[in-house]
Amino acid sequence: MMLSAVCVGETMAMLTPAHTVPLHLATELHFGIGGAESNVAMGLAAMGLDTHWVSRVGRDGFGTRILHVLKDHGVGVSGVEVDASLPTGLYVKIPAHESDPDGGSSVLYYRQGSAASAMGRSTLANPAVASLLENAALIHLSGITAALSPECLELLEAILTAPRHGRIISFDVNWRAALWAGQDRSVLQRLANLADVVLVGKDEAEHAFGTNDEAELRRLMPNPSVLVIKNEAISAIALSHGVTGAGYTREEVPALSVAVVEPVGAGDSFAAGYLSGMLFGLSQKASLRRGHVAAACTLTVHGDRGPLPPAKELAAILGSSDDEWAAIHVKDGQFNTNRSVTP
Repeated sequence: MMLSAVCVGETMAMLTPAHTVPLHLATELHFGIGGAESNVAMGLAAMGLDTHWVSRVGRDGFGTRILHVLKDHGVGVSGVEVDASLPTGLYVKIPAHESDPDGGSSVLYYRQGSAASAMGRSTLANPAVASLLENAALIHLSGITAALSPECLELLEAILTAPRHGRIISFDVNWRAALWAGQDRSVLQRLANLADVVLVGKDEAEHAFGTNDEAELRRLMPNPSVLVIKNEAISAIALSHGVTGAGYTREEVPALSVAVVEPVGAGDSFAAGYLSGMLFGLSQKASLRRGHVAAACTLTVHGDRGPLPPAKELAAILGSSDDEWAAIHVKDGQFNTNRSVTP
């Protein structure tokens, strides 16, 4: 029986000025979609899991596009409610410009009062949603949802405090400074500590929890079975409960060498890779490697997702020695090495 995963959160329509021109000069906007949880859902579906997305969209062209894209990527949308009055959320992604290379890209959000922000405990009363959550091996949540509205926060609390019945709940902090301005960010620690698996970037941990020190983070969140710290392009670290329940074990896996095309979506791809490995019963080391491989595939393409290597090549990469792993360089989606890691 195929393992089932359910990802809960908002996905928005994404508009980006074409040809990387400044927004005020743009005459064309590229129309895409963007959402951390749906990115993870599409990644999990690509990795062979029966994956579903739970959310709300408006009865508008943006919402219809989002549903079509997710279906096209093999993600079930039976748990999505279509709102006849509230709109689908929207954000505008403004790319960095050569004239201001240090300015970086920026984002304008138009999501207040969106259909997804109306998610709440009532969402769980939807029979389709209740069935999906009851049968899931994995439920994936994110800190983004907690910031959307008090009702969304209540939804996360209800899911995280419900009896597990064998289910695993993962929580990706996904710090977004614009969403937490003027809000109490301490709820992130409380929510994360209710989860079984927590993922957080070392850079965002400082903002979300006031520290990026491993021991301090584990002290702040003692309950999750594993805390995964993504150390940017350096490594990923899993701090897992010891077998006896006392202390924790530490596994660190270096990131792959990658010729980066665009960083968007790499964190979500890492989450999908790591979580799928965990569900398939892989070790922490293999799961972290799987996360790195998925992230590398996304880093080398334009867009939020890059395809994984064929199954045999992926298995060989994951099973490579530490020296072989360190020799891998990823470019244009190809895993090249001085030592052969393909059968």
